[in-house]
Amino acid sequence: MKNKYILWGLLLLGLSEPALAVPSFARQTGQDCAACHIGSYGPQLTPYGMKFKMGGYTESDGKEGHIPISAMLVQSFTNTKKDQTEDPAPHFKTNNNASLQEVSVFVAGRVNDNIGGFSQITWSEPDRKTTMDNFDLRFVKPMQIAGNDTIFGISLNNNPTIQDPFNTTPGWKFPYLGSELAPTPAAGQMIAGGLETQVLGATAYTLYDNHWYAELGGYQSFSKNMLNKMNIDPADKISGTSPYWRVAYFNDMHKSAYSVGLFGLSTHILPGREAGPTDKYTDIGIDGSYQFLGTREHVMTVDGSYIHENRKLDASFASDPAIKRNGTVNRLDLSTSYHYDKTYGLTAGFFDITGNKDSVLYEDLVADSGSRTNSPNSRGYTLQADWTPLGKENSWGAPFANMRLAVQYTGYTKFNGAKKDYDGLGRNASDNNTLYTSIWFAL
Repeated sequence: MKNKYILWGLLLLGLSEPALAVPSFARQTGQDCAACHIGSYGPQLTPYGMKFKMGGYTESDGKEGHIPISAMLVQSFTNTKKDQTEDPAPHFKTNNNASLQEVSVFVAGRVNDNIGGFSQITWSEPDRKTTMDNFDLRFVKPMQIAGNDTIFGISLNNNPTIQDPFNTTPGWKFPYLGSELAPTPAAGQMIAGGLETQVLGATAYTLYDNHWYAELGGYQSFSKNMLNKMNIDPADKISGTSPYWRVAYFNDMHKSAYSVGLFGLSTHILPGREAGPTDKYTDIGIDGSYQFLGTREHVMTVDGSYIHENRKLDASFASDPAIKRNGTVNRLDLSTSYHYDKTYGLTAGFFDITGNKDSVLYEDLVADSGSRTNSPNSRGYTLQADWTPLGKENSWGAPFANMRLAVQYTGYTKFNGAKKDYDGLGRNASDNNTLYTSIWFAL
């Protein structure tokens, strides 16, 4: 027991990708990975997995001696329809790149009846360094309110939405893995990874009557010194505290389940961490999901979210990185999946990014990311087929051995404002269409 506390302490002293597959939770609960995850692999959660997370990762089979350590490895290959104009990362080519995308070690599990969580350290070949990754440490207290089961919890985490239990917020939406070596649209939203691993947040949440979920908290930036200790490159700094909020209704009907909700984040950013005017980002999202579970032989899901970000760029406007003081970025995500026998999966996703034009903010013509039309508008789809032979109750090596093979294709019908010649250098949106294959191990 003493060693368990030492491991937790070492990782949390160190505080960029989500924790996706943590078999130590399966060993702790005595359940196979298919109990918590759609298709027997993370991160898409079943209702049981959502409740396990909201319960602070503390549920156990009652046996002692579980070692709260897991490991994960992702080997990938990326091909784009047309060679990129520059190498996507040092030591890689303009196309057809094999990459050891990430190797992660987790400390993940319960500490006692009221405390649990996960913390992740990751090395990736594109970055060629080891960093502290996402973490989520929780304190929970079950209670009765008005005769109804209620969970009260506190989450300490370093990425807004990483603590969310549903499959629709930016931290956990489809696609769950993607290439780090392919061009992506220029426009992003602050709540969708803009703060990940750069901040420390505390949020308080409750699940009332197994239906009503509410969460409220705030985030502050780590200091440069702390980020250097974690081997994370410092980005812009939050001025003060950024509030985060979340409300949702969840209904588990055993053979099916659904959720609907709202969430938001408000952030004042100091570009370059210098004192002075700030850029304000206000994100508000609406989301919903439906799962048909049946007898678990045929499982179908539908997930969707729409996020509106309002920007007031006082700092960027004053120092020229933006020509307009006010702007918006909107993003719609829809996905549906089918899994057979907890082993074979097909998923289709659609995304649409829109926003105001800005001739300075989106004019960059470097590395296939610029916009001839000064627009962030991008649209496309992602298709994935996957095979998960391990991770079920009776599969080989359970609950230690887990593996998924996946083939994914992302197509663009619009990229940074145009279908044809979007960068002014002759590159079309479809030139960025990406074939991505992965083999993903967890133990």
